[in-house]
Amino acid sequence: MTTRDRILDAAAELMRTRGIVRTTTKAIAQAAGFSEATLYKHFRDKEELLLHVLGERMPGFGRVKVTPGDGRVEDNLFQLIRGSLDFYREAFPMLGSLLSEPLLMTAHHTAISRYGAGPGRPVERIADYFRAEQGLGRVAADADPDAAAALLVGACFQQAFLRYYAGGAAAAPASDEVATALTRTLIRAVAPG
Repeated sequence: MTTRDRILDAAAELMRTRGIVRTTTKAIAQAAGFSEATLYKHFRDKEELLLHVLGERMPGFGRVKVTPGDGRVEDNLFQLIRGSLDFYREAFPMLGSLLSEPLLMTAHHTAISRYGAGPGRPVERIADYFRAEQGLGRVAADADPDAAAALLVGACFQQAFLRYYAGGAAAAPASDEVATALTRTLIRAVAPG
């Protein structure tokens, strides 16, 4: 296992158990068995490290790749929804602490924006997918891609929040039945007449 992988694994574990606010780069480096200087040879700052944890060590959304025109739109939406449900379920324990710290939230927003990242990116990515499918005639011409993407992400975020609220970090993942119900509801809204 590479130094970078050990740092990412340690960061993911600490961020899941402590939250991003209470996880320091010093603690991550110590948990990985390295100096903080070694951590900074691989990552510029905690925000860059967080982005790599979210993209490389988290299930779901970040790893789901759907290509406009490939497969059925309904199947693609199911994959996006399933991935989003799993991603947000894992992300709540990591990122929830930011919500209670307005100054830290502002600092995090500023820092993460330097990387062109943030919670709006998934909505933009899915809206782009809907627009591309619309251009191919596989999504209704009068469907609003931005609204459809917001509904998809918002529903998954809400499901994850409710599960986290009721069961904490150990909450069970949303079932495929939940993902299927969300998919069927959304496909009815965007399917061509």
